[in-house]
Parts: sequence; C-alpha cells; structure tokens
Amino acid sequence: MPQLTWPTKNIQPVLPADLKTTATIFPGGHGYPNSQPESHLFLGDNEPIMTALLPDYEGRLGLIYADPPFLTNKKYPVRIGRGEDSRNPQDWQLTDGYADHWTGIEAYLDFLYPRLVLMYRLLAPNGTLYLHLDWHADAYARILLDELFGRDRLLNELVWVYHGPSPIRRAFNRKHDTILVYTKGADYTFNTDAVREPYNPNTVKTFAASPKAGFGKVPDLERGKVPEDWWYFPVVARMHKERTGYPTQKPEGLIKRILLASSNPGDIVADFFCGSGTFPAMAANLGRKFLASDVTWRAVHTTRTRLIEEKSPFAMVYDAVTSSEVDSIPLKVDISGRSVTIETTVDLDYWEIDPDYDGDIFQSAAQARRPNRSAHIPLTLTLNDFPKRAHIRGVTVTGKPIEWKK
Repeated sequence: MPQLTWPTKNIQPVLPADLKTTATIFPGGHGYPNSQPESHLFLGDNEPIMTALLPDYEGRLGLIYADPPFLTNKKYPVRIGRGEDSRNPQDWQLTDGYADHWTGIEAYLDFLYPRLVLMYRLLAPNGTLYLHLDWHADAYARILLDELFGRDRLLNELVWVYHGPSPIRRAFNRKHDTILVYTKGADYTFNTDAVREPYNPNTVKTFAASPKAGFGKVPDLERGKVPEDWWYFPVVARMHKERTGYPTQKPEGLIKRILLASSNPGDIVADFFCGSGTFPAMAANLGRKFLASDVTWRAVHTTRTRLIEEKSPFAMVYDAVTSSEVDSIPLKVDISGRSVTIETTVDLDYWEIDPDYDGDIFQSAAQARRPNRSAHIPLTLTLNDFPKRAHIRGVTVTGKPIEWKK
C-alpha cells in the first residue's frame, strides 16, 4: 500500500504529561459535593496528555473527534467584546486565540502524525475517528490514516458545506470542509435511526402524486432518511445564540450528528483539539463522558464557560508545566445566608465559589459567566448550603485570574 514519507517522519518517545487536577466543577451545584467526575477538561499539549492517558484509556474511547489546525498559516484572534456590530471588524475587542503557522508541510506532518498514532491507540476496537480538515491538508491526512487504520476502514469522506462572503476572485469560492471518518474495526458503532432526518417536502409530494415515483421503490417517508455524505450547516458566525467569539467554532448541529451516529450514552468520547468546546458541551448534553483538551488557556476557559450550562460534573486538569499567576484585584464580598454577592472594579468574564475550600482541589459549587450577547455578568450566586470556608475564583474579560478567600 502506498505510504506518505518525508525526511523527518518518525515516532519519537514522548514523556507523559504530569497531570494535576486543580478543580472539580459541579454545574449549578449538580452533584456537589459527593459525585465523582467522569469527564475531564485538560490544559496543555495534547501529545504528552494523550501519552499520559494511555495507561487508563488505551483501547477504551468509543469516538474521537479531531479538529486540528488546518495548515492555513494564519493567526486567529478571539472576540471578547459584547454587543458589537459584526459588520465592523475594525471596532471589535480582540485577544489572542491561536496561531496556525508552520515552516512547511513537513513541520505540519511532524505535528499531526504522532497525534494520530496516539488517537488510534486510544480508540476502542469498535471506535471511530472523525478527522476534520479542509483542502490545505486533507489529502495528506487521508494517506496517513490509510496507513494507520487500513484503506478498508475508511467509512466516509464527509463534506460539510456552508456559505458566506469570500475574498476569492480567481477561483471557485472554497466553501466546504472535509471530515475523514475511519473505524478501528468492522464491528463499529453507527446508530442509523438516531440521525435520520425528514425527506425533502418535494420528495414527499412526488411519491404522493405518482405510484411510479422511485421506480416502484417507496421509502418509509414517516421514518425519514439517513443523511447523505454532504452536510449543510450554517457557520457559527451566522448563529448568534451559539457564537462564543472563539475563532473556527463549529456548529452544534454538526457535532450532535457525529455524536449521535457514532457513540451511545455512557460512552467515553474525546476531542483533543477542543477549541471553543462544542464537542464536550454536546457530549455532556447527550449523556456521554468526555475527555477534552487544548493547548491554549483561552480555549479551555471558553469550553469551561459552556460546560457549566450542562449538568454533568467535570474535572479541570492541568499539565504541571502550565502555570499562571493570580492577580490581587480588590474584591468586595458579601455573604448573606446562602447568597454570595461580589463587587469589583474589573470586568469579569467568569467567577465561581467553593463553599468549603480545603486548600487542595477547588470544588466549584456555583458559577456565573458573562452571557454571549451581553456584558452583564450576574454578581450574586446562591448556594445549596451555607458557606463555611468560602473561596472565590474568577477570570477577567482579558483573561486575568483573581481569587478571594474567607
């Protein structure tokens, strides 16, 4: 079978990340304080993180969705403003997101290939990998996946179609991504009925109007059909309710279809390039356990703010090489019964309370986030019980961490 080779292609041993659990988040207090989190959100380089996960998770993940950098050689900032006019990007409030810069295709493949190897090892025998790329690198990735999985394990080459303005003037507008779907074995999970959709109304009318429609083959119009291998979902920029401001955010409908098709409630699923957090948020919503990671703090923070809208507890885990300084920002706190109110001179993006902090792992029992379309974050949180040793942590809009201890 043909293989893709380049001068630096190899698999070097990687030291596993030194993973430290820093917090357990109980969204809205659900499960606090006794539930043990079965889902984990990691901050750090996913190669040493996946290496560290092998002893506990090798051969156990039912589904991995991977949305790595696309080899675009662009920089992607994050929008942190609220109430801005999307038609005037010069007025947007921005902060650092992530950079997709490479010295060449070889450097990109040096990055991608060992991570695909680790994902293959983590997949269960009936597991499925969805690798999301575009025209920049999908051809190279398909040859690598043929090498790892075998050509016969390609289940689908999905095409996500969307529309929008484009600066291209001397080519057809590039308005699709490619998602390569590979299964580890022949006995893979695929829930046909879970992803059925209604037939087009014109199709229904055609079969109602003529007994000869379909050359005598009449589909079950009430049951619906399995989608084709091209999917239309609008980009998130056009969906204000979903938009977080994180660049390259994927729509919930796209990710939901993947999860419903290739996993079941209770399965362990993963996204090691979680970005804006669409995959872990939808996984939690659908009753899956997740492992999610990203190398940038902004991505992990954005993911956390989405996960607190669900009800499933999750652990925040950092690679020990990652560190952050906590600013001493004035914070006035009023505790009245089970209610905690704060006052501060800075613009907060997120804050949370551990009502009985023991000095070790932060047990977040209540959280507040700045809404996607409003600058006004709730400054009062109500706990399920009276706080004893209250500890408050927060993050400013610009990403500065703050804290307060009773």
